[in-house]
Amino acid sequence: MINPDRLDALQAAGVTLLDPSTTFIDDGVAIGRGTVIHPGVTLEGRTRIGANCRIRSWVRITDSVVGDKVLVNDSCVIIDSRVDDEGRVGPFSHLRPGSHMRAGSRVGNYVELKKTVLGEGSKANHLAYLGDSTIGAGVNVGAGTITCNYDGEKKHPTVIEDGVFIGSDSQLIAPVRIGAGAYVAAGSSITNDVPPGALAIARGRQRNVEGWVERRKQKPEDRSQKPEARSQKPEARRQKPEDRRQKTGDRRQKTGDERQKTE
Repeated sequence: MINPDRLDALQAAGVTLLDPSTTFIDDGVAIGRGTVIHPGVTLEGRTRIGANCRIRSWVRITDSVVGDKVLVNDSCVIIDSRVDDEGRVGPFSHLRPGSHMRAGSRVGNYVELKKTVLGEGSKANHLAYLGDSTIGAGVNVGAGTITCNYDGEKKHPTVIEDGVFIGSDSQLIAPVRIGAGAYVAAGSSITNDVPPGALAIARGRQRNVEGWVERRKQKPEDRSQKPEARSQKPEARRQKPEDRRQKTGDRRQKTGDERQKTE
């Protein structure tokens, strides 16, 4: 049930509620002056929202701390986590319990954090899962990156040090550490530690099959003729030793005839 007296008190304290009739804010929630709350927002538990933030529509924040000048875009869920000053969340992001986004860090659409520290100024802007991870400052996490933290029995940590670049569609198979300033090439599956300043590549080598498309378009009967043609080649090779033996026999007979003439 929406408490109109509670909402009135927040507005009197300098909080802007764009649509109070669709906004739910628990009594234990604190919100700083200058913050704007869009329609459809739910703030629960002992959540703390700083000053001059913007919380867009269909966001749920529970028992979390949000610093000053933070933007939480549409349709995000933040539970028992912390977002420091000037952080950017969403849209469609999920911060699960134990996550901490440090100042100026960013997570974008369809990014999930779980028990993860995202360092100052670091960003994971697209389609990533970062679980049980400690990520340093100035790190770029490419689209589709996953920290593979669960082996079926236990959870394992991933450590990504300052200034690392993780290429898109990479899997970091924990436990693993990526050293400061290292690069991980796109599409890699990393199973061993990467030294600082190194480039890690763990993917299959590309092979181009020339003419494959044209052969694929051929009729089945046309394709079936080719193996027959190839099957004749071994027969031809098998005849060669017989030819050599015959030639050797001819040479031996010729030599014998020459000897008879000499005698």
